[in-house]
Amino acid sequence: MIRLLIFIALVFVVAVGSAWIADKPGIITLDWQGYQIETGVMTAAVALIGLLALGIIVWNVALFILRTPDHVGSFFRRRRKDRGYDAMSKGLLALGVGDAAGAGRYGAEAAKLLSGEPATQLLLAQSAQLDGRHEEARSRFEAMLDDPALRPVGLHGLYIEAERLNEPVAARHYAEEAAKLMPGLDWAGRAVLGYQAVSGDWADAIKTLEKNYAFKRVDKKTFRRHKAVLLTAQAQELEDRDPDAARQKANEAHGLAPALVPAAILAARLATRRGDIRKAMKIVETTWKLTPHPELAEAYAHARNGDSAQDRLKRVKALAALRAHNAEGALALARAAIEANDWDLARAQMKAALRLEPTQRAFLMMADLEERQHGDRGRVREWLARAVRAPADPAWVADGVVSETWSPVSPVDGRLDAFVWTTPPATLDHHDDPLEALDDALMEALPAAPAHLEAAPLERKPDPSEPLAPSPAPQPAAASTPATEAAPAKDAAAPDKAKAETAKTEPVQTVPVKDGAPKADASKADAAKPAAQDAGASASGPAEAKASGPETGATSSAKPSAPDASPKPPAKPEAKADAKAGATRKDDLSRPIEFPLKHMPDDPGPDDEPEDARQKKPGFRFFN
Repeated sequence: MIRLLIFIALVFVVAVGSAWIADKPGIITLDWQGYQIETGVMTAAVALIGLLALGIIVWNVALFILRTPDHVGSFFRRRRKDRGYDAMSKGLLALGVGDAAGAGRYGAEAAKLLSGEPATQLLLAQSAQLDGRHEEARSRFEAMLDDPALRPVGLHGLYIEAERLNEPVAARHYAEEAAKLMPGLDWAGRAVLGYQAVSGDWADAIKTLEKNYAFKRVDKKTFRRHKAVLLTAQAQELEDRDPDAARQKANEAHGLAPALVPAAILAARLATRRGDIRKAMKIVETTWKLTPHPELAEAYAHARNGDSAQDRLKRVKALAALRAHNAEGALALARAAIEANDWDLARAQMKAALRLEPTQRAFLMMADLEERQHGDRGRVREWLARAVRAPADPAWVADGVVSETWSPVSPVDGRLDAFVWTTPPATLDHHDDPLEALDDALMEALPAAPAHLEAAPLERKPDPSEPLAPSPAPQPAAASTPATEAAPAKDAAAPDKAKAETAKTEPVQTVPVKDGAPKADASKADAAKPAAQDAGASASGPAEAKASGPETGATSSAKPSAPDASPKPPAKPEAKADAKAGATRKDDLSRPIEFPLKHMPDDPGPDDEPEDARQKKPGFRFFN
């Protein structure tokens, strides 16, 4: 735009000048060596302008002729360079797609066309690396160290080769050299920081981290987190040698990253040793609000030595209230309640924890609760079986490595702040199976046993091989009364009924017994004898009753006397009582004894034997 204005201004000046000259006519006379030339002013001006233009044209033609050789050489050089850059571009593309042969071919062509170009040396070295010619690549990178422009490139290449050969000392040396040469180099700063952290040079690592932050290689959030990790590691190392310095660094780490659990635990532990219980509890509370962790709950519960279980329970209640509806808080409160024997609270918290995160630790704690409260081994086995199938508990995981303790760097690649508190990947196939639904009744406490239980009378089945004690001798029968003589007719029929029931029983097998023990047949005859004698006693008088008394005394039970004459049944129904007793005994012997449970709850019983085979047929009882 400015040039256009200048051109318009010049044209305007020329036009104004020409008009002015035309308005003022005149004659210009040139007298030179006898020649006299006269012309007008306007004509002289036009001739002068024409001569100037002709001179300019002649001068340019002369310059073009003189510069023609240089122009020809420049043309060929420019064409060669274009071909070299085109080959280098193709080589870089081949290197990007993994074509090592093509990259090497184009790199060699580019190096021939572009002599002294640094990029061609890098292309040839990287193509050799890609093709597996590491010796050639290393020699090319070492050659770059002599060129100041290529020295950082050579150091980076040699660092990569040292990493590939697993030579940490050489790799650290190349990284430190590159960091000194170019302090703001990203890869060099990260590499030096990683090697310093792996070797435990915490102070130098902090300086390197601060230098990287000064060159804007890390953001502020990452810088604070990594510095807190390094300070925590340094405090752990100084905890036994210099507790005061360790406490200072742990507090600084907790201030930089309140969510860093190891820093909070270490700071709280050192504060507890110093006797500052309130500060230790405040540190744990701050971190608990951000990241609940079981070690935080443990440190909070045992912040003061010598506290009772009830005091620890109250303290854990306050901690769990800071982060409600959290599985870690419920588990911590349940553990404190178990130690304080508060079974109802423990069960309520365990139920909440199992609803939120049913992990192995929760099921194991439930088994511990059942063992401590009831000692019910059946329920303990149920919870232990569920724990086997439950997902794993969270742990410190870094690059697939599961660790019980936190570490500042990864054991795999030396990366800083690599460990995170998370659920490790499942290592067994059955961990992926869905868990069984939790029954509310299973998590409830067993009903309390009554204060006094009356044992139900159970008849013990006697051993046939054991001799029975003789029955007690009967007392002498008293004189019969009119009520005895007027006994109903149904009493007289009782012996027949007893005989019929006795006849229905199974045949008695002969069992050898010791001397002095009555035989089975004799016992049956003696048992039936008082029934026949009692039937004849209804027609006989008191004398016959007295005579029959000694006879039946060996086998019948004692007959109580009935002195009062009442309309009640006879006081001495010997045959009827013995017959009913015999029938009852026979029925009891043929029926197995029933227990409330076939086996105890914690006894699974035999698996191979069928149920019917386990019920043995009872034997027979022997009487004198």
